Amino acid sequence: MSKGVHRFALFVAGATFFLIIAGANVTSRDAGLATSDWPLSNGQFFPKMVGNLYWEHGHRMIAATVGFLTILLAIYLQVRERRSWVKRLGWTALGLVIVQGLLGGLTVKMNLPVAVSSAHGTLAQLFFLTTVSLGVFTSRSWIDAPASLQEAGGISLRKLCIVSLVLILAQLVLGATLRHSAEWDEWLPTSLLVAHITGAVIVTLSLGTTAMTVFWRHRENRFLTRPAAIALALLFVQLMLGLAAYITRAASPFGPQPLNPMIAVTVSHVACGALVFATTIVLTLRVFRVLRVERQPADVRVLATA
Repeated sequence: MSKGVHRFALFVAGATFFLIIAGANVTSRDAGLATSDWPLSNGQFFPKMVGNLYWEHGHRMIAATVGFLTILLAIYLQVRERRSWVKRLGWTALGLVIVQGLLGGLTVKMNLPVAVSSAHGTLAQLFFLTTVSLGVFTSRSWIDAPASLQEAGGISLRKLCIVSLVLILAQLVLGATLRHSAEWDEWLPTSLLVAHITGAVIVTLSLGTTAMTVFWRHRENRFLTRPAAIALALLFVQLMLGLAAYITRAASPFGPQPLNPMIAVTVSHVACGALVFATTIVLTLRVFRVLRVERQPADVRVLATA
């Protein structure tokens, strides 16, 4: 394992998180069509960044930087990483960031259709998942952690983690669709809003059950309890931010422009959602790393079935 690879993977994951924040600012400030050009802005590589062009072109510059960093990471992994599957994951990350850039350009060219914009936001989360996973896989704690814990009786902790991860991703996709379905001076669609609130309740129950199962079964193992505790804390903050985002957004149709309180709370809500997703990714990967599933002999399975 190379410490340099791990640190650089964490750096790329951090840059990706910053890119998600930049994208959320573009949407919240209604700056997605500050220029109709792509990949240029007003026919220039470095236009005068004033008004909403500051946010839109700034987002493009950050995205280009993340793309370049991903190229370097993929090459770095080929040179210093011994595990072939980690090397392939590096190329996967590169492929995802290329497609993400193309979707971003398509979003502008097609005047921000909801389907394409939501796909752009969804792929951003999947790319973030990949970079966070690379940070986990290249860490010393991952290499040194032995698969020594055995799954206790009852529901599988592995399954609980997977279900929570899928539900959080679905909730992030639903949130992105909700945000792109109405301008800042329009009311949010009631059906999507109710679905998003319902999704928040389901995610809370699922992630809460997963975290409490970790505390109940493996309270002495900080390798598992730490990300579980962080995920729960972030989930609480996310719920409060969601309520604040609704309150500030409800007042926005009466404002002359996107108001700063709404922008700050909404962007924070998006950022915290990405952090909840990231910590759940870490928890899920660690659970799969250290939990051993005992395989029953064929004759025992037959008898149990009978």
